[in-house]
Amino acid sequence: MKYLIKNAKTLFGSSVVTQDVLFSKEAVIDISKDIICDGAVVFSSDDIFVFPGFADVHVHLRQPGFSYKETIKSGTLAAAGGGYTAVCSMPNLNPVPDSVENLQQQLDIIETDAVIHVYPYASITVGQKGEKLSDLEGLSEKAFAFSDDGRGVQSEELMREAMLKAKSLGKAIVAHCEVNELLFGGYIHDGEYAKAHGHKGICSESEWKQIERDIELVKETGVAYHVCHISAKESVELIRKAKAEGVNITCETGPHYLVMDDSDLQEDGKFKMNPPLRSKEDRLALIEGIKDGTIDMIATDHAPHSAEEKSKGLEKSAFGIVGLETAFPVLYTKLVKTGIITMERLKELLCDNARKRFNIPLGKDYTAWKLNEEFVVDPEKFLSMGKATPFEGMKLFGKCIFTAVDGKIVYSNI
Repeated sequence: MKYLIKNAKTLFGSSVVTQDVLFSKEAVIDISKDIICDGAVVFSSDDIFVFPGFADVHVHLRQPGFSYKETIKSGTLAAAGGGYTAVCSMPNLNPVPDSVENLQQQLDIIETDAVIHVYPYASITVGQKGEKLSDLEGLSEKAFAFSDDGRGVQSEELMREAMLKAKSLGKAIVAHCEVNELLFGGYIHDGEYAKAHGHKGICSESEWKQIERDIELVKETGVAYHVCHISAKESVELIRKAKAEGVNITCETGPHYLVMDDSDLQEDGKFKMNPPLRSKEDRLALIEGIKDGTIDMIATDHAPHSAEEKSKGLEKSAFGIVGLETAFPVLYTKLVKTGIITMERLKELLCDNARKRFNIPLGKDYTAWKLNEEFVVDPEKFLSMGKATPFEGMKLFGKCIFTAVDGKIVYSNI
C-alpha cells in the first residue's frame, strides 16, 4: 500500500515549501511537486508538516546496566515516535563508558537494537567520579563527545585538563554544571513552592556558578564547550555575555523548563528532575534565550525510571522525567501556536543547530506531523518504558504520522 500526501508543508531549509509526499509503510518514496501515483491512498491536508529528522543531544537510554528502566530498543522506538532520527546517549551506565572496552558494550547493543542513529558519549572521568580523566584519547574515535552528565566536574584543575585534552582531540566537552557544595540536600527549586511546602531547595547558584567557572576555562583552552539543560536566568545571561565575547560555547534547555515553573509543582515524583523547575522569572528568561539565539537547542534529557523509583514523592523519587514522545507537541502547542516562536525557529532548535554544532549527519531522515490533531498525554501509550512526565493529562496538538531514517520508515501512525 502506498500513501500520497498532497500539498504537505515541507520545512527542509529556512522557509516552508508546499510539496507532495509519497510513502509506504516501509519507505519514503518521493518528496516533490505534483506527484501522481495510481492506487495510492491520498491525503489532502493543509495541516501536515514534514521536517528533517529531529536530533536530541541529551538522552538516557539506560543500557547497559539499567535495562529495567529503558533499553536501547525501547528508547529509540520512543524517539522515532517523537520524530527523532538521531539521539546522543549519556554515559551514566554500568559499566561507565570510560574505556574503549566499556564503550564497545554499548556500541554492540546499538548496532543490533537501535532503530535510529545513536551517538554515545564517553565519560570525562573514570567512573564519573571526578577524580581522574578517562582514556579520552582512546575513546575519541568512537565517542560522540565527553560528558559526566548527572554530575558536575568539581575540580577546576581536572576540568582544565579535560578541556585541553578534548581540544587536542577535536572533541567537545558537554557539561552538567552543578556545584555540589551548594546543593545542601535540595531536590526542588529553592523558591516559593519549597518554602510553602517545607521542601529543601536547590539554589540557582549551584548551576550558574559552575558555568561561570567553565566559561573562564573555555576562554583559556579554546575547547568546544556545551552546557546541558540550563534552567536559571543567570545561566542565560552568562552564556549570552560569553557568546558576545566570542567564547566557543553553546547550550541547551528542555521543553519542561520553557513551559512550566515551580508554580506548577505537585507532590508527585513526575515533577522531579535535575535541574529542577525554577521560577516564572527563570522560565521567561529561558524563552528570551531561545528567541534571541542565546540558547542553541532544545534537548529532552529523556531520563526514564521504573514506576517504583518515581512513586516516592518529590523528596524521595529519583531525578528525571521522560520527554522524547512529547517534546514536539509540547513545543508546538505552547510556543508556536501561541506565537512565541515560529515553526522555522522550532526546527532550528530541534534539528539544525544540534546537527551543525556536533556534526551530526542528516541523510534522508524525515518526520511528518498532522498539526491539528489534538490529544491528551497518556503515559500508558508511550513506547518508552518510562512513564513519568509532568505533561500527563495535558491537551496538546500534533500527531506524528511517520519517521524515516535513511528513507526507511521506522515509525508509522497513519
